[in-house]
Amino acid sequence: MKPTVLIATTTRWIPTARLAVSLANAGFVIDAVCPSKHLLANTDAIRQTHSYHGLDPLTSFADAISAAKPDLIVPGDDRATQHLHLLYDQERHKGDAGKPICALIERSLGASENFPVLYARTKFIQLAQEQGVRVPKTGIINDHADLKKWIAQTDLPMVLKADGTSGGDGVRIVRTFEDAKRALRSLQAPPLLARAVKRALVDQDRTLVWPSLLRRRSVVNAQTFVAGREATTSVACWKGEVLASLHFEVVNKITSCGHATVLQSIENAEMSAAAERMALRLNLSGLHGFDFMLEKQTENAYLIEINPRLTQVMHLTLGLGRDIPAALYSVLSGQPISPAPKVTEENTIALFPQEWIRDPASPFLQSAYHDVPWDKPELIRACVRSRRKQAAWYSQQSRVQALSMARQPRI
Repeated sequence: MKPTVLIATTTRWIPTARLAVSLANAGFVIDAVCPSKHLLANTDAIRQTHSYHGLDPLTSFADAISAAKPDLIVPGDDRATQHLHLLYDQERHKGDAGKPICALIERSLGASENFPVLYARTKFIQLAQEQGVRVPKTGIINDHADLKKWIAQTDLPMVLKADGTSGGDGVRIVRTFEDAKRALRSLQAPPLLARAVKRALVDQDRTLVWPSLLRRRSVVNAQTFVAGREATTSVACWKGEVLASLHFEVVNKITSCGHATVLQSIENAEMSAAAERMALRLNLSGLHGFDFMLEKQTENAYLIEINPRLTQVMHLTLGLGRDIPAALYSVLSGQPISPAPKVTEENTIALFPQEWIRDPASPFLQSAYHDVPWDKPELIRACVRSRRKQAAWYSQQSRVQALSMARQPRI
């Protein structure tokens, strides 16, 4: 019998749909718990979708688990990971009745005693440092006094990051004390009620409602600024062992603190070693990402954070040891690993639709491997529709022209 994966997501992030296709191609049966009108519904990879309700997320996840009976859960975003951690705690207090869900969550994410570390930035960096991993100095900032002390000890520029955020939403690079004070105030503040209501009504995403109503403030961390190039490692793990990994240097981003749109495949021994050490120390299972800075002067790789969920490159199949879906299928099915054909021999990859949205005339749409799912036309159309509001700054004609420039996949 084919193993079943439940993709659990609280957002409409496109990479969840891309990974679902690759997991299905690897042999998995795929279910999903997700908001309504998710792109996952526009693929033939999904057996069944289950409703996610932002005002009662744990019940949504528990009901989906009961219906799908998955062998593994893959969280599609940081909030989904946090929901699974909370669901674990809820089920643990039920005694024997909660043991099956607890066991499933640990099998999917790793050892439960390490859950708090996965989305607490300072704790994670401190743990990495204990493992001999190269990291920038990181600490929690509570107020302006902490800011002054930090700047006196480390100087500017500095990076401020809020726990529980991703995709650059909770990151600010600041170069003056006044900028730092403004950024701290913004990052600590609970979500605006108007923003929460807009997201609930327009996007059908109610996840900000409770944080806004309860006025929950975020923990903010400071990190020393490392001048250099961003890089990322994505891994499939099983009981602390890395099964497959992908390493990329970031070439282009949607914004200065946003997600990557163009990446270059690299091999980096220090990044590999850091990912392996942290996977072993945290006893990780499932899918995880690690972000790095490659220092400009030395090329040293500084680990700056972990992403305890799928990343936007995990659907890429790049050969033995670099095919995350195949590695995961092998360990869950007990069958020998059988990687899919490499999607490209190119080292530079322009992610679809991210780079196309960033710049419809981007030269990378021609010079790099443009990662368009040509065999999934409904998914392509859904990607275009889903991004219209965010890309309103250029015309529909520009969209069509830009896509026609890169109609054929580059191999």
